[in-house]
Amino acid sequence: MASPVTDAGSRAAIPRLDFGRVSVFLGEKNGKYPDGNQVIVSGSDTRAVFDTPLVANRIGGEFDSADLVILGHVHEDHLAGLHRLPNAAVHAPEADLAAAQSWEALGAAYGTREERLPQMLEKFQRDFHYVPRPDAVGYADGAVWDLGQVRVEAVHMPGHTAGHSVLLVESEGVAFLGDIDLGGFGPYYGDATSSLADFRRTLARVPEIAARVWVTFHHRAVYTDRERLLTDLAAYAAKLDEREKRLVELLAAGPKTLADLVACRLLYPADYQELWVEDVEERTISQHLAELAADGRVRVDEAGFYRLG
Repeated sequence: MASPVTDAGSRAAIPRLDFGRVSVFLGEKNGKYPDGNQVIVSGSDTRAVFDTPLVANRIGGEFDSADLVILGHVHEDHLAGLHRLPNAAVHAPEADLAAAQSWEALGAAYGTREERLPQMLEKFQRDFHYVPRPDAVGYADGAVWDLGQVRVEAVHMPGHTAGHSVLLVESEGVAFLGDIDLGGFGPYYGDATSSLADFRRTLARVPEIAARVWVTFHHRAVYTDRERLLTDLAAYAAKLDEREKRLVELLAAGPKTLADLVACRLLYPADYQELWVEDVEERTISQHLAELAADGRVRVDEAGFYRLG
C-alpha cells in the first residue's frame, strides 16, 4: 500500500510503500545516486533502519526515533543520515566494520589514491553529512535481530564490497538487496575490497532468496513481481559479459597498457569526472583482465602491454 509522506520543512511529499511492519521511503528518482531508498522496520520492541540515505534527512520522527541502524554495507551514500542518530546502535558487516568506524579505514576500503582522499572527505562531509561511527559493532553471515514480532536476518552476499549483505525481514517476506540495485549501470565492484568473482557468485544466488518483496537501495526501488525481478537481474548480470566483450574489442584493435584501457573508459562516460573515476576504472578493468588471462584469452608482456592470447 502506497502513501505520500510530507516533509514538514520542505512540504515535499516522500513516496512511501508499506509491507506489514516494513516501510520503504523512496529517495529522489527511486533512489538514484546520490540518494537511496530508506527501509524502516518497526518491531514491537525495536525500530530498525537499513542504511541511511539522503532521503532519511527528510523523513522526520519515524526515522529519527530509530533504535538500531543495520548497514548492509558501508559507502558514503549509505551513511548520509547517521548524523541524525547519534544514540542509535550501529551494526555493520564484519568485513566492512572498520570502514564504518573511521575515515582512514573507509578511505582505504575505497582504494582511492591517497592524494585525493582529503578532497573526498570534504565532499562526503558536505554532500552526505558524513560522520564516522567508532561505536559500530560487526555482524556475521546469518546474524539475526529480533525486533519484537519481526526478525531480520543477514545474508552475506559480497562483491560490491567485501561485507555486502542482503537483509531479510522474514515475517514480512521483504528482502533488502542493497546495492545489488539492478540498474542500467550494472554491478559495481571498483573498490579495494570489491570482487568481480564474488559478485558473479552473488548474482547467481539472488533467485534463491525467499521473499515476496525485493527492495533495492538505488534505481529500481521495489519489486513485487518475481518474474520482473529475474528479468532485470539477468540484464544486470549481462553487463559483466558486455564489459568483457568491450575489453576484448579494445585489445583486438592492438596491444594496450592498463593506463590505455583506463583512458578508454569501460564504466563511465568520457565526460564524467569524479575524484574516484580513474581508480575505479583501473580496479574494474584489472579484474576482468585477470579473468581473461586465467582463461588464456589475454596475455601481458614484460612492458605491461596486454594483447589477445
